[in-house]
Formats: sequence, C-alpha cells, structure tokens
Amino acid sequence: MRDRESLHTPLKLQPMPINGEWQGKIAYLDRDGVIIRGFEDYVNTPDEVEVLDGAPKAIGDLRRQGFRICIVTNQSPVGRGIWSRDNLALIHDRLRSEISSVDSDAILDLTLHSPYAPWHNSWARKPNPGMLEAGRQIIEAAESGIELAESDIKYGEDWKNRPREASSVMVGDRNVDMEAAKSHGVRGFRCHPDKGLIDVISEILVSRK
Repeated sequence: MRDRESLHTPLKLQPMPINGEWQGKIAYLDRDGVIIRGFEDYVNTPDEVEVLDGAPKAIGDLRRQGFRICIVTNQSPVGRGIWSRDNLALIHDRLRSEISSVDSDAILDLTLHSPYAPWHNSWARKPNPGMLEAGRQIIEAAESGIELAESDIKYGEDWKNRPREASSVMVGDRNVDMEAAKSHGVRGFRCHPDKGLIDVISEILVSRK
C-alpha cells in the first residue's frame, strides 16, 4: 500500500540529479534499521523518527548514481489496529522532511508499506516480494507516463515478461529483506541496524557503477 493514495494512483516523480535518462535502476530500501532507528515496539509517532547518521547523503548518492528510491517496509501495526494509516503517513512526512533538509537529492520516489501481520502470509509482506514487484511496475509506469489500473499491477507467476533487476539493489537489516531480494532477483545488501545504509553504501556504489 501507499501512505495516502491507492496503489495505482499516478505517481509524480521528481527529476533525477543525473545527465541522461534513467536506466531502470531501483534501490529498494527497508526503513527501520536502514534509514531510521528501529525500536522493538515500533516507531509510533513522527517525534520518534530518528534518522541514522549518513542516511540522507547515502540516499542522495544513490540518486546521483541513477537509482530511483523505493521504500518497502512491513508495518503490521496498521493492519492490527494499533495505529492508523494516516499516522504512518505523518511518520513518513517527517522522514522525508528530515532527510531532504540534509541533502536536497535525498528524495524517496515511492514509499510502500505492508499493513499485514506475519500470520497472514501476505504476498505483500516481506519475505515475500510483492512490494518490490509493485514498486517496479509503479515507477516504470510513472517514468513512461502510463496510468495504471489496479488490475494492471501483477504479482508472482501472473507477472509475465518482467524486466531484469540485475542493476537494482535491496538494502535491509533482517533476513526477511534478503529473502525478498532473492525472490525478486535483486542483489541484497544487509546492514547493521545501528549503522543503516551508510554501512553498505560504498559497496553498493562500487558494485553498481
């Protein structure tokens, strides 16, 4: 799901800080332990958003190297009624504001969340790759100026002729992130949750040039 819009609502992409056209690279990023500090009892309010050191510049560096940024985060408190989707949207508003104030190129092109609890075994919840699959299709449609209908977004075996993801990456701090990366066919980079994206950014930029 997206924070406020329907999944298929047209996405308005910001210009990339690169020369030439986007070459299809996406950096799929987990949120907690990658961009912001995670907590055992969740990040529950905007005031609890604590951006990890170096994360804004690392996101800016990814975009300067031609990556679109797609956040893919499991957020079961929404589905379990602990707090609302609107609350999650406010948390992400704070996140976007804080990282862009440090690096103007640190733009989150698309933010997706899974509201489902683990026992639902939803295709949209990591370790399943549903959010990554949706993210690729939404960003590609936006780049091409195509408006998607809800039924246009395909998953799993129903998604035929899917593009290669050899140039894309997935960054996370947990096994479920690496499993989702493998299922989606992207290279996974696992970071330490106290360091986040800065822990692996050099390796990504060297390997994906």
